[in-house]
Amino acid sequence: MFTESFPWLTAIILFPLVAAMAIPVIPDKEGKTVRWYTLGVAIADLALMVVAFWYNYNPDVSSLQMTETYPWVSQMNLNWAVAVDGLSMPLVLLTGLVTTLAIFSAWQVKNKPRLFYFLMLVLYSAQVGVFVAQDILMFFLMWEIELVPVYLLISIWGGKKRLYAATKFILYTAASSVFILVAGLAMAFAGDTVTFNMAELSLKHYPLAIEMVAYVGFLLAFGVKLAIFPLHTWLPDAHGEASAPVSMILAGVLLKMGGYALIRFNIDMLPDAHVYFAPILAVLGVVNIIYGALTAFGQTNLKRRLAYSSISHMGFVLVGIASFTDLGISGAVLQMLSHGLIAACLFFLAGITYDRTHTLDMNEMGGLAKVMPKVFALFTIGAFASLALPGMSGFISELSVFLGITSSDVYSSSFKTVTVILAAVGLILTPVYLLAMLRQVFYGDRNPELNLDLPKIGDQFFGDAKPREVFITACLLIPIVGIGFYPKLITQIYDAKTEAVATHARQTFSVVAQEHPNLYSAGFIAPQLPNAKANPVFGMVD
Repeated sequence: MFTESFPWLTAIILFPLVAAMAIPVIPDKEGKTVRWYTLGVAIADLALMVVAFWYNYNPDVSSLQMTETYPWVSQMNLNWAVAVDGLSMPLVLLTGLVTTLAIFSAWQVKNKPRLFYFLMLVLYSAQVGVFVAQDILMFFLMWEIELVPVYLLISIWGGKKRLYAATKFILYTAASSVFILVAGLAMAFAGDTVTFNMAELSLKHYPLAIEMVAYVGFLLAFGVKLAIFPLHTWLPDAHGEASAPVSMILAGVLLKMGGYALIRFNIDMLPDAHVYFAPILAVLGVVNIIYGALTAFGQTNLKRRLAYSSISHMGFVLVGIASFTDLGISGAVLQMLSHGLIAACLFFLAGITYDRTHTLDMNEMGGLAKVMPKVFALFTIGAFASLALPGMSGFISELSVFLGITSSDVYSSSFKTVTVILAAVGLILTPVYLLAMLRQVFYGDRNPELNLDLPKIGDQFFGDAKPREVFITACLLIPIVGIGFYPKLITQIYDAKTEAVATHARQTFSVVAQEHPNLYSAGFIAPQLPNAKANPVFGMVD
């Protein structure tokens, strides 16, 4: 291995944070130097990730790799413990790519540029820290640190209702974070030994009551971040008021923290409780898919429509997590990665459109394709990726989730049939509201009040996408198409881990099914139990 003893992950986390401390003393009046400095730091950290993983990460190993542990606060038994595996590594790379492109997209920030770029780098560090933390207190700390920059980025650089949106975001996410701390402490102090190390916590045997309580606590906390119905209402408001770079990070990275944590904590560390709650996750996933798609229809605000689209797409993550199959959980991870790229692309293009039109109301747009053909072409490709067109990454991820749930031998055929049919409704609705969005924005008659025929008035630019904007979009679209045509490009990174998670979940299910045959009288799950009778509700086993 290449300099195996070097603390790669610690360097990746701390480099943006330490670099951010220099921003206040950089001599710069107009913000140009700070802008280039911040972009350079982001690119350097992304390059550091690529080098570190290229030489030190083995995709055939399902266990934790690149492990680093240092005593931090000995009185609290708190350690700086970081590591990666197939679940966290691709999400770290997604964070690096999306955050770097978001910083590059924030080229026009003139209001408090030092503070803006400082917060972006702090956010960068905290996001990576969430994905690599292996101490539950460190995980909680990183989760909390990440909230502060997002709150300030929305409340200072957002739209007219930015204070309302930022306050709602911080209330939802900060309040829900308490459940992480409570559930984590309950797990840490359970049994004869006290530990905050997540790998050790996953080996502990907990009383079922503690597992159930911890599972519910984690589900509430991570459900807010993943925007699970009915914990989702902060997301459309945040997206509607946030600037385009912040929306890119919200949709591209922050939502994925919820899905990642559900797999890491709820499946990996609490497998017994997952047997009880998996059907509920599947139901919530279907609700998200249909509710998000239907609500998107009623949105005339461009970014709010895309926000509800994100809520719908996160439903597939829940269904995949609930599947108990290698393919389903792999599809859930791929859906997070795919949606991270697609959503970041669409929100960036929505920001370009807003910069030209100064409105997000689709009723005030129309005919933009003639004056912004590049934006129209890129937006169309992004929308096609979002509606899961074959050849795009979204198609592979959603197909994997469907095949995963239908091939599961844990659920009854009736339950699987109903789940798949209802989820398929979302697949039908998605192209309808996305194509309707394209029609409203880019086709029809132009609004003469938008002055789109003029190339520039003062600092206001009305023309088509600039080379910088095309480059940013291309950096997101190329991997979307690449994964669509050759999914193994990304799935080989995490297949060993998702197979291990699914195998452990199925083994736990088999044990629980034999020990508690009466558990399934609710009718959700169909274990292969002797003397099982069909339940008239959905044909489930009683």
